[in-house]
Amino acid sequence: MKNDRQEKILAIIASEPIETQEQLIARLKEHGVTSTQATISRDIKQLHLIKEPAGGGRYRYAVSAHRAKLSFADRLQTILRESIVGVDYAQNLVVLKTMPGLAGAAAAAFDGMEIPQMVGTIAGDDTVLVVMRDTDSAADFCAEVAAMRK
Repeated sequence: MKNDRQEKILAIIASEPIETQEQLIARLKEHGVTSTQATISRDIKQLHLIKEPAGGGRYRYAVSAHRAKLSFADRLQTILRESIVGVDYAQNLVVLKTMPGLAGAAAAAFDGMEIPQMVGTIAGDDTVLVVMRDTDSAADFCAEVAAMRK
């Protein structure tokens, strides 16, 4: 539901100039999505939307150019909140347990991050194997993931 709403938000702001949260709420309602101002405010923050000049002294919501540059910690926390349920390591291998069906998404997100000591990932349905360069890197990575889950 959240993902669908956020996809609709992105589609709406791409197709027409939206100046206010109230306008966005109204357009979402026209698309069959009922939402509160607080929810839309959180969505705007999570989607990294900004207001850019639209001409004539007006502004419109747009996707920030920095949206793709989320920090490692922010991206990792998002993955953890939504998918990872356990983590452990043995030598240079870290095993992440996820909710069923989410291991691929978690592995893809890790692969997209710049983690210097990570060699790569392999995902099943509910398990991700993260191969690190050495045992110390695996221990550090495992500890960081465990700390962020709390």
